[in-house]
Amino acid sequence: MKVIVRGKNKFKPSEAIKQYVTDKLQKVEQYFTKNQELEANVLCKVYDTHQTVEITIPTKHIILRAEAKNQTIYGAIDLAIDKLESQIRKHKSKIYKSLKRREGVAHYYSDKNDFDLDKMKTEIIATNLVKEKRIDLKPMTVDDAILQMEMLGHDFFIFLNSENNKVSVVYLREDQNYGIIETSQQGDK
Repeated sequence: MKVIVRGKNKFKPSEAIKQYVTDKLQKVEQYFTKNQELEANVLCKVYDTHQTVEITIPTKHIILRAEAKNQTIYGAIDLAIDKLESQIRKHKSKIYKSLKRREGVAHYYSDKNDFDLDKMKTEIIATNLVKEKRIDLKPMTVDDAILQMEMLGHDFFIFLNSENNKVSVVYLREDQNYGIIETSQQGDK
């Protein structure tokens, strides 16, 4: 796995921090097959009261992402890696079931690890940060959109529904079920 560690807010990661992240990401790398060329982007942010670490691992169809904060950068790294590992454990069976039909996706994850999915729980990460973001709409099924939403740790996901070619939004309801909002244009019924 190629690991890219960057700093923000005038923080420059030391070689010790880069090595620590690389060593810790081996824990996550074991869940993937050896022939996958993965890249982990690690962003370390330093604030007056805490440190934040954001780890993103994009694959062909799924983006793994975790963000954690702690009083120390090392603590934030540990928490973020634990969240990534939890995501992989929680979603491994869903990935095999719903993405198996996509070429190559089922082969991203190694078979050597067995997971007790009953012990996993959903983690919701909230933040007060407001930002503008542009997205590329990718055609996918509702089930694929729900999986992508969960993998990103978001409570909604915008996509192009491949079944009806409409821009749609899946979202997590308060009752922990899913909802979908579909767009229509004037004249659509």
